[in-house]
Amino acid sequence: MEKGSPYPAQQPPPPQYNQPPPAYAPQGQQTAATVVIQQPHVLLRQTFREVPVRLNCQSCQADIMTATNYETGMLTWMAVGIICLFGGWLGCCLIPFCIDACKDVVHTCPNCKQMVGKYNRLS
Repeated sequence: MEKGSPYPAQQPPPPQYNQPPPAYAPQGQQTAATVVIQQPHVLLRQTFREVPVRLNCQSCQADIMTATNYETGMLTWMAVGIICLFGGWLGCCLIPFCIDACKDVVHTCPNCKQMVGKYNRLS
């Protein structure tokens, strides 16, 4: 640091910065090879819920918005059993089969129709 100056004295750049780029290097001078290190691709776990999800389909590799369908799952059957236990065996026990909020949600690709995920109500 110079006297009276708040800034440190400048250092000369390291020797590798003084060399010309490889395209302009003089004949006979060897240049260092460039090493490219590729980072591993990290897959994030997609969380599926009741609403469609935007993702890349593993089957057809298309960028899609999933189509959702409802299917009977464990929660539906548990609701039917509970209603039967409390006296709704004359037909009221069939109501959970008509309510989508009791069913599991299956996400499919609209292009290739493959299942890409599932939302289980009890897990």
